[in-house]
Amino acid sequence: MKLIVNLPAYNEEEKIGETIASIEESFKADFYTQKGSAIKEKLIQIVDDGSTDNTLEYAKKAGVDIIVSYKPNRRLAYAFKQAVESALDNKADIMINIDADGQFDPQDIPKLLEPIIEGKYDMVIGNRFGEIQAKNIPWIRKFLNRFAASMVGFFLNCKTDDLTCGFRAHNRETLLRLNLVNETFTYTQETIIDAIGKGLKLKWVPIKVTYHPGRKAKITKSIWKFVGNGFKIIIKAVRDVRPLKFFGSPGIFMIAVSFVAFVVFLYHYFQTFQITPYRNYILLAFFLFVIGLQFLILALIADMIKSNRKLSEDQMYLMKKEKYKRHHGD
Repeated sequence: MKLIVNLPAYNEEEKIGETIASIEESFKADFYTQKGSAIKEKLIQIVDDGSTDNTLEYAKKAGVDIIVSYKPNRRLAYAFKQAVESALDNKADIMINIDADGQFDPQDIPKLLEPIIEGKYDMVIGNRFGEIQAKNIPWIRKFLNRFAASMVGFFLNCKTDDLTCGFRAHNRETLLRLNLVNETFTYTQETIIDAIGKGLKLKWVPIKVTYHPGRKAKITKSIWKFVGNGFKIIIKAVRDVRPLKFFGSPGIFMIAVSFVAFVVFLYHYFQTFQITPYRNYILLAFFLFVIGLQFLILALIADMIKSNRKLSEDQMYLMKKEKYKRHHGD
């Protein structure tokens, strides 16, 4: 079994060497002679996302095993896609993704690996809001993350503890199954929603994380821009995964309210036998019924599109499986 630990990096010359050394140190844990003994090969991969500093040179000096590098900076989602393709091409059985800036503790890697090695889960994500609370995390990020996680959990009928944590493990099946539509921002929310929609088994485990005071975010300079972009990704992903619920829920709600408005009209009408004083109830009922019906039609159309998309993704999965077939067979 081969493990590849991936580091997406953009201008991380200050921390990249230290992070690689910490990962190599984590490979010496007792876990690898016990439950992790099935892992015979452990490699470190860096995806240099168009860095303009000496990130790549420092990574080479630190002894990184696999290098993916390109120009210009294409942002995190594109970097993750390149990481997955490289991991599959290098015949990885498991890929761990961890930030290059040292905010995560590589000693937690075995926590993410164990459920996958046991064959119980396909994807294991670090949870920054469980038993171990993230240090120095801005309260607004914590609140928005937990709110988004609860909303996604509601629509997908699946408990999600942390939607944006980049410290996660994927088995080979997950790497083959995931399909990123967005390549211009981040991958964290979309891949979790995509994995749930495809019936993959997900687990969240508590991890240690420390946010460095004064450190600027690399994804976006503004928290509100991050929220806006993240919200659009979540909406699109949920729409594609649960179209009946996404469009059908508001449609059913509007139609129900329209019936209530019509009942209120009938109540007043049979008392006075006058329409004009209560025509607004009829107009409201008609308007909501028509809009609600349109939402239900959209739900059915979107569900048909989802079925066609599933067929296309199944074909894509088979093509990728053949493309990245390992020498010893899949």
